[in-house]
Amino acid sequence: MNSPFIYGKIASGEAFTDRKPEQKRLSDNIASGINSILISPRRWGKSSLVARVGQTLQRNTPGVRFCFLDLFNVRNEQEFYSHLTKEVMRVSFPKWKERIESAKHFFKQITPKFSVGIDPGSDFSVSLNWEEVRKSPEEVLNLPEIVSKERKIRLVVCLDEFQNIGFFDNPLTFQKKLRAHWQHHKLATYCLYGSKRHMMTELFENKSMPLYKFGDVLFLEKIPETYWVSFIKSGFKRTGKSISENLALQIARQMENHPYFVQQLAHTVWSATKKTCTEQEYRFSIETLLTQYAILFQREVDGLTNLQINFLKALCSNVTQFSAAETLHAYRLGTSGNVNRIKESLVNKEIIDITPQHIEFIDPLFKLWFSTVYMKQ
Repeated sequence: MNSPFIYGKIASGEAFTDRKPEQKRLSDNIASGINSILISPRRWGKSSLVARVGQTLQRNTPGVRFCFLDLFNVRNEQEFYSHLTKEVMRVSFPKWKERIESAKHFFKQITPKFSVGIDPGSDFSVSLNWEEVRKSPEEVLNLPEIVSKERKIRLVVCLDEFQNIGFFDNPLTFQKKLRAHWQHHKLATYCLYGSKRHMMTELFENKSMPLYKFGDVLFLEKIPETYWVSFIKSGFKRTGKSISENLALQIARQMENHPYFVQQLAHTVWSATKKTCTEQEYRFSIETLLTQYAILFQREVDGLTNLQINFLKALCSNVTQFSAAETLHAYRLGTSGNVNRIKESLVNKEIIDITPQHIEFIDPLFKLWFSTVYMKQ
């Protein structure tokens, strides 16, 4: 029997829950030709949300095509242009021969080289001569708009982990190129999303940056526990099992409403349940996950300094005033200047996330292990 809970990949169908306000806002933006910027920590469901909106709009709106690119492993400008070209051509021209012929039409200064695998529809790659691209980057950057006009469609270019352009050589120059061309596009729309809040905020909210106010910025929130309770209960029910409202609520609260980890714990509890979930099976599932990830979590801690570990201990103890004299003394954090450096380093390590309202662990399972296992040693 397949689990009704999905984590580690795109959640679709009945595995997707809530996000109705975000779906509407994103859909309205695309319908109006407004670019969207989506920001949240990793594994909060950004990709699933964009995919859901894409599926809905492509099904209900003729002519809309979604082009998805993941920049996680794209580390330079040259790779970016090749990936963009490939995906735009793939979604715009279903037939292999059409792509070849269209490339000759769209590119004047650049000569793309296509290579094909067993399945020409999906298994193909595009390589571009870097010297040609450097001289005429507009041929690639304007491709979504030109193809939209030629094909009488509306391309929506979705770029995941967009903050990775910050690792390119001369990232500021590259951002200026994007802005210079994409701001003039009328048919092509862009949805840019990333998991490093500080980098994404710097790109789009800093007035000195080229992409400042490039689109509507959405800070994705966690899914409220009310939705999680009904979602978990219905998942059990669909598969011939049952779970009480109280235990479903405990799953959501234990994982602090974090989409990935709620689904993971719900799946683990579901797997341990024969017919009706009990408190014993719930507790067993938590212990199973903590044991499963103990080595990875210990390795994470081994890579931290004493000051960083002390800061996490304070965070687990619900400390909010980290620079207060009593906190600095009780948790041996040194000076208030140290605290700022510790925060920055833990953010860069993707261990904590900082918002105007609070500081929290990005991984609630790591937090649970740190507070119940590591701190008790």
